Formats: sequence, structure tokens, C-alpha cells
Amino acid sequence: MAMTDPLGDMLTRIRNGQRAKKDSVLTPASNLRASVLEVLQREGYIRGFSEDNSGKHKALRIELKYFEGEPAIKHVARVSKPGRRVYSGSKELPTIRNGLGITIVSTPRGVLSDAEARANNVGGEVLAEVF
Repeated sequence: MAMTDPLGDMLTRIRNGQRAKKDSVLTPASNLRASVLEVLQREGYIRGFSEDNSGKHKALRIELKYFEGEPAIKHVARVSKPGRRVYSGSKELPTIRNGLGITIVSTPRGVLSDAEARANNVGGEVLAEVF
């Protein structure tokens, strides 16, 4: 059966991996997933990610990050879902925890964090929120 929300699946794998205190998790590879992971790495929520070709299909290995035994990501949630897309202009982008968290936005200039989107004065589809 086809997966209806690949990005939501990846975020759930990250959430479950951190709850199980895993060092890394695997997720099927795609350009959107890689772009979101680049934002998470730039903002310091994951240690990194790499391509994993050990299986039949390409996958991404996500290196999870912990601080004093606690996961770096306290909360990760999908905002725009396949059944209800959420768009926002650059001025209306939501702030998460008074700027302590980030919103991941898909813009015409690529996938950016909310601060980068505001700096570039672009809006787009609000993909996820992380803190």
C-alpha cells in the first residue's frame, strides 16, 4: 500500500527513535525528506544524516542528538497534512515557544526554517514544528 504522508512517517520515526534512545534511525530516501533533515541539522536538532545503500532501496540514516541523556527534540509535529494543507505568508509565519522552536517551511527558495524564510521575505507551506 502506498504511503500517504512520507514526511509525517519520517517525523514519527525520529520521535519513536528518540523515545527508544536509539543512536540512529532509517527512513526511505526522498528529496523532500533530505531537505527537511538539512534544516534540522542546521538548527542543531540532529547530529546529521547520510545515504544508506545497504538495503534494496535507498534510505537515509538519521543520527539522533541527545543532551545530557535527554533528546534534543522535545516535540515534533506535522502542521500541513495531506488532508489539510496550511500555507502562510512571510509576515504570518508562526513562532514556536517565543522563538525557541522552529517552523519548517517549504518555500519557492527551498525548504527553510521560519527565521530563514522571514529573512528572505518568502512564505509557503508550513510543513512541521519542532522544539
